[in-house]
Amino acid sequence: MAKPVGSRCNLRCGFCYYLRTERNSPSMRQECMSDELLVLFIRQYIEASSGPEISFVWHGGEPSLAGLGFYRKIIEFQERYLPNGWVCWNNLQTNGVLLDDEWCAFLAEAKFDVGLSIDGTKELHDRYRKDSDDNGSYSQAFEAALRLKKHGVSPDLICTVTSTTAKNPLGAYRALRELDTGWIQFIPIIRLDTKGNLTPESVSGEEYGEFLCAVFDEWVHNDLDRLGVQMFAELLRVWAGGSAGLCWMAPTCGCALIVEVDGGVYSCDHFVDEAHRIGDINETHLGLLVDTQEQLVFGRSKQDSLPQQCQNCRWLRYCNGGCPKDRFLVSCDNEPGLNCLCAGFKRFFTYASPIMDEITELGFGKQAPQKIMHQLQELKRAKWEGVSRNDPCPCSSGRKAKSCCWTRRAPAP
Repeated sequence: MAKPVGSRCNLRCGFCYYLRTERNSPSMRQECMSDELLVLFIRQYIEASSGPEISFVWHGGEPSLAGLGFYRKIIEFQERYLPNGWVCWNNLQTNGVLLDDEWCAFLAEAKFDVGLSIDGTKELHDRYRKDSDDNGSYSQAFEAALRLKKHGVSPDLICTVTSTTAKNPLGAYRALRELDTGWIQFIPIIRLDTKGNLTPESVSGEEYGEFLCAVFDEWVHNDLDRLGVQMFAELLRVWAGGSAGLCWMAPTCGCALIVEVDGGVYSCDHFVDEAHRIGDINETHLGLLVDTQEQLVFGRSKQDSLPQQCQNCRWLRYCNGGCPKDRFLVSCDNEPGLNCLCAGFKRFFTYASPIMDEITELGFGKQAPQKIMHQLQELKRAKWEGVSRNDPCPCSSGRKAKSCCWTRRAPAP
């Protein structure tokens, strides 16, 4: 990913890890990537790619602060260096504040994919996503979604999951579903204070697990035919024997490097620090930096540092220990490196497992999703038949139904 304005942003989100990250050099505090550096990055990125399709991701901070003219230059430079017969696509990750009609028309014409940050309902969004005057930004994000759709761009909706969001999973999910863009991503907020404790806005493993169970239940029984949820789509792929495309679910990582505003290259967006700075495209070709020994070690360390508890876990192939940035707990054997969301992953995988088995057996992708949803609804009704409030919950959590999935039980046909 490239960060054309570095960490600069027009919002002051309460959970943003960049707000408390020191920039290590004056050049990383520059306003915008220079034209010379932009040309260098695009040329090197194309030269380092095997083609014939190339993906560019423009990230931040808030990358739209670079200005519309900057993105017109991107298209110009890509066309200049792209070999005959090759194509590239661009993805802009944005909070939507600056996306007026001119922006949206350009993004549509240039065939940009757009990832739009919007945290479900206005109440949830505005709690943390504020501007420098402490005003919420939901209205701007919501209008950006509508404006993009008007111009023919269906944005991927990126929703953070805080401790507050976790208390209203269906409210957040349904609000996003109503925007009808076709795709949602959920990003758990995990931050530590100076004492190493989770901050109040961070979601705990248990909270995240219950959030995923509630959203999954709603999605799989009602929206399988019209809406993609990134984590569930990835899980279906792995369940069917494929490989995860998400780095945090894969056995190793290290394939999502960051090119900063000054040309510095870092191992990952969550590790933009001197210890993980692997070079500079002003000095070394990007294609060489990707395969440095430091980066290879960084990628393999995700697997190599797994505690024994993870290695013995029945769910290992679905999470592979999760993102390294979140692996700061100790295991039951007092080994370091346990993911702080581990309990949530286990809860969700246990809950989703029988449904995933049924979807796979029913042939997802080979028969109509509506038919699969109908069969899943029938199976759900059968599972809950005769279960009272004080009986063990059918989801195998070990809790009483009234304290677990009672509100998600199947309605009568």
